[in-house]
Amino acid sequence: MILAIRKATPKDFPAILCLIQEFAVFQKTPAKVTITLAQMEKEKDFFQCFVAETSDQTIIGFASFYFTFYSWSGKGIYLDDLYVTEQYRQQKTGTQLLQSVINLGKEQHCKRMRWQVSNWNKSAIGFYKSIGATVDDVDINCDLNLSSLIINQYQPA
Repeated sequence: MILAIRKATPKDFPAILCLIQEFAVFQKTPAKVTITLAQMEKEKDFFQCFVAETSDQTIIGFASFYFTFYSWSGKGIYLDDLYVTEQYRQQKTGTQLLQSVINLGKEQHCKRMRWQVSNWNKSAIGFYKSIGATVDDVDINCDLNLSSLIINQYQPA
């Protein structure tokens, strides 16, 4: 299997969407996926992603990310999702995707890279620790669905 890691293009969106849905099943949260192909195409300027592709041009994994700013350290890159379809795991595909994001962050002079991992995903946690990542169990994630938020419902003090 010859593997290529490259930046995703809009023509890759159908395959990436299938992998996003597959990833959600793996994460035990398939109902949380609300993204559609039409939305991906409409919001393509916000979507940044590397894909792993076999020699027959089958997309078998992806790493989505975005640039951000950390108030304590400055410019950063956030790895939103990293997923490789099951039959291609343990073949360094995830490592290559992750390295592509790391390399891009370095090229853009980012100070840090951050991401999340499910606390039950022990193999991923072990892998991240093995590459020198700090895995903390202190921070709790907060999400707010802005599309269902009623305007002016929340009034700051």
